[in-house]
Amino acid sequence: MNEAIPLPGFTYQTHVVSTRRSKRIDMLGGISLVGEGSYREIDYPIDTLIIGGLSHRPEYKPGQEVLTWIKEQCGKVRRICSVCAGAFILAEAGVLAGKKAATHWMRCDKLAKEYPDTQVDREAIFVKDGHVYTSAGITTGMDLALALIEEDLGKTFALKIARIMVLFLKRPGNQAQYSTVLQAQEVDHQPLNLAIEWIYHHLREDITVEKLADCSRMSPRNFARVFVRELHITPMKYVEKLRLETACRCLTETHLTVNEIADRCGFKNSLHMNRMFLHTFQTTPSQYRRGFRSSFR
Repeated sequence: MNEAIPLPGFTYQTHVVSTRRSKRIDMLGGISLVGEGSYREIDYPIDTLIIGGLSHRPEYKPGQEVLTWIKEQCGKVRRICSVCAGAFILAEAGVLAGKKAATHWMRCDKLAKEYPDTQVDREAIFVKDGHVYTSAGITTGMDLALALIEEDLGKTFALKIARIMVLFLKRPGNQAQYSTVLQAQEVDHQPLNLAIEWIYHHLREDITVEKLADCSRMSPRNFARVFVRELHITPMKYVEKLRLETACRCLTETHLTVNEIADRCGFKNSLHMNRMFLHTFQTTPSQYRRGFRSSFR
């Protein structure tokens, strides 16, 4: 696809509106925003409709009139988006029925349970399904915004905006919102922590369940059982995810070659790493590096 070229004098016109009659939009934490009016007063065409986050306190939930309006707009606008728990509003309005969607990792189970017709992606930081876009958390709304700008004006322009905003890395939507390393930090099982620490420092080696069990002074069978219980993932799947995340960081933060990164992260060779990237990210390591490298390098 050819890169989009920004049109001379092109600007986005942004409108902030309330779902109530009042212009004031009350936020959690005691902060309020003042919009230009209520959604009822909109008398202009909408190109991209973005729904903000949502508190689960009853008084913050939108009424049926708002939900009906959102559903109607879904059939008219070019794009409809949500940030964080705003996905619940889209789901309640029926916009996410049969759609793949993202929300904050702490609320993925709730979204999946309350709206079983929505395919919840627990990993992605943002998801595009047709003309419906959903993002995981507050800061991932920035990632989504950059993706929308890239759609309209091209990657070069989006990276320029990322640099102005001091967003060091333009992250792909399918990057995990909750890293493997962060997940492991929640484990409160000392023998398991010894194995996890060992993995981190020996990624380039041939790692087996037997080696990890030995680090934990446990039998392989018991180690594998405890590992799945604590981390909800098998030991070897954990190693695979950690290798991929480490490779992503190396690609965006170092000048090592793809072959050197494959060796450092424990892949059999660069072809093996290439296959894993295609399977997980639907892109090659080289393409990942070109597309998501730090804007300041």
